[in-house]
Amino acid sequence: MELITILNRCHRFRGFVYQHARFGNNKNSIEVAVRPRKGSAAVCSRCHLPAPGYDQLAERRFEFIPLWGFLVFLLYTMRRVDCRRCGVVTVEEAPWGDGKRTLTKAYMLFLARWARRLSWKETAEAFRTSWDKVFDAVEHVVIWGLEHRKLGQIDAIGVDEIQDSKGHKYLTLVYQIDLGVTRLLWVGKERTIDSFQGFFTTIGEEITSKIVFVCSDMWEPYLKVIREKCSEALHILDRFHIVAK
Repeated sequence: MELITILNRCHRFRGFVYQHARFGNNKNSIEVAVRPRKGSAAVCSRCHLPAPGYDQLAERRFEFIPLWGFLVFLLYTMRRVDCRRCGVVTVEEAPWGDGKRTLTKAYMLFLARWARRLSWKETAEAFRTSWDKVFDAVEHVVIWGLEHRKLGQIDAIGVDEIQDSKGHKYLTLVYQIDLGVTRLLWVGKERTIDSFQGFFTTIGEEITSKIVFVCSDMWEPYLKVIREKCSEALHILDRFHIVAK
């Protein structure tokens, strides 16, 4: 079974063809050449619609999921399009990539999933990449999730802080803690009134008004925001802090 056959089965894109696969110059990587399918139009990366071609750019390398210890790269010569709708000449949209990122979407999803099981440093070492690229992959997946998530009804939330770095710098974290649903909803810089209010601005008044339970510690800025935004909800204080007081 050839590598091109496998790619066509698991990672095929309309309008594009895997041309051939070969070892890289150092024999430690696999390079897969990609070309547009004959007669297929390029797609504008701004409006996401087909547009007439303009010229070609230099060949780009996109990192793909490693295979049997070999690094894998997709090689593609990007086209530019003259998009009449956008009124500009711009680079085409590559469905396996995301803007100027050098990692394919498939590889970013792969790294992000492993980063849930291992530390980012361990993930980078395991797949012979860098910490920055693991960070980039996680950021891509988080942004995609935020853009496509559906909040629905939220009955209970919990707010807490986590130390971000030395010198008493913190992040504010808000979780949904409904029965059967526990997920991180929001992260804000520092643990101030403005920071926590940013969460309620994000979810909107309709969802806020339906919150029934709020759990928090006794940090005064959190208490003030909860009194203002969730005055009808049952406010449950952290047992540890009550005992400590």
